[in-house]
Amino acid sequence: MAEDCTFCKIAAGELPAHRIREDERTVAFMDIAPATRGHALVIPRAHARDLLDVSPEDLAAVAVAAQEVAAWAKGKLGADGVNLLNACGAAAWQSVFHFHLHVVPRYRDDPLRVHWVAARGDQAEIAAAAGDYATC
Repeated sequence: MAEDCTFCKIAAGELPAHRIREDERTVAFMDIAPATRGHALVIPRAHARDLLDVSPEDLAAVAVAAQEVAAWAKGKLGADGVNLLNACGAAAWQSVFHFHLHVVPRYRDDPLRVHWVAARGDQAEIAAAAGDYATC
């Protein structure tokens, strides 16, 4: 447990949260600043700063838990869809530095908008980025 980590304290039961699911590796709880009805967070119990720091085992456990929370959102809350979101680093809007996945139920009439419009990209730039990955 990281000493000053809010999510570590929630996982340990030291801070209150509306828990909806937990197991030996993960805890899922309601977000206190929800984007939509039922917005939840899924965290590993073990502290990891972000996506690049979390163990493969905890990442897998969080993914399975997020899938269950997504099914709950669709089945019990009547969500029409679900977004999973992870922010890795401050530039990506990470504000709590304990790895977590947002499970955001989506409803046909919800006001949440993503300010990214999918459009065909520059193929040379795409190929160059792919080439950079291949040299890792």
